[in-house]
Amino acid sequence: MKIWEGDPMIRNPVLPGFHPDPSILRVGADYYLATSTFEWYPGVLVHHSRDLVNWRPLGGILTERRLLDLSGVPDSGGVWAPDLTYANGLFHLVYSVMDTYAHGYKDVANYLVTAPAVEGPWSDPVRLPGRGFDAALFHDDDGTAYLLNMVFDSRPGRGFSGIELQPLNGGTPRLILENRSITEGPHIYRVDGWYYLMVAEGGTGYEHCVSVLRSRSLEGPYEADPAGPMLTSRHDPGLELQKAGHGCLVRTQGGEWYLAHLAARPYSPRGRCVLGRESAIQRVEWQDGWPRVAGECPPSRCPLPISNRTPGPPKTADGARCAGRPRPTGCGSRAAG
Repeated sequence: MKIWEGDPMIRNPVLPGFHPDPSILRVGADYYLATSTFEWYPGVLVHHSRDLVNWRPLGGILTERRLLDLSGVPDSGGVWAPDLTYANGLFHLVYSVMDTYAHGYKDVANYLVTAPAVEGPWSDPVRLPGRGFDAALFHDDDGTAYLLNMVFDSRPGRGFSGIELQPLNGGTPRLILENRSITEGPHIYRVDGWYYLMVAEGGTGYEHCVSVLRSRSLEGPYEADPAGPMLTSRHDPGLELQKAGHGCLVRTQGGEWYLAHLAARPYSPRGRCVLGRESAIQRVEWQDGWPRVAGECPPSRCPLPISNRTPGPPKTADGARCAGRPRPTGCGSRAAG
């Protein structure tokens, strides 16, 4: 499909207004983007696209009480950070349900449902053994599925305790990343013999960022990208897209890579974002074996996949204001509200 002749750009946010925690997936020529719904029903909204620009809403996945019971969940509770994957002819959806904030409790229930098509029918939920929230699946090349989740320690004075991995068909959980700050939203990708661990750090406010680590072994040890975070807007309050973080990678049919991530647009520097957290997409380039977003910051426009462009001179993203900024050595430890 050829679109936007003369302006081959993706305009962000691609899903404006309350579409947080995007999980992006490509099956053939079809892209799917799933987002959190919190205490709203139906649970887990999904959008469909063929070009990463035009997104058509498909409605919610969790449409029945057998799939999701929101009775008694608090404000901003409910469904957090869904993870949508595809393997062996089935869509897999993992989601967390936050049902209480009592005493700082965040060791919540995680569930898995599957379906032959994104429209359903979806299977009855299976309770997963993982702890914490933001659980996800990783389907390795040998067909083994692994559960990946943030570990939350509910004991007084504890909290975010790292990222855990375990085979979905049973086995001993292994802590593959000890807490560096506030670490959540884990995803694993296997590329050219490396396992890449993508996490969100710094909380979901103005200190938010996407960080990437890698290892030759699935179980680690994982080393962080020496260039610093893959994506953040913490260093420039003048950027249109703020609070950038919680990323998810997708590869196009032409072999190009893109990152879906959440962002927000305040009406004043570091002010409130009345539209909530939105979904944006950025182009990813591989440099020295690491996936990186140019300049580390989230531009409001980024180039389309080459296969979707009309012939013409190449154009660059409009985030040049931070493209030359020195990259920091890592994410900070302070969470912003």
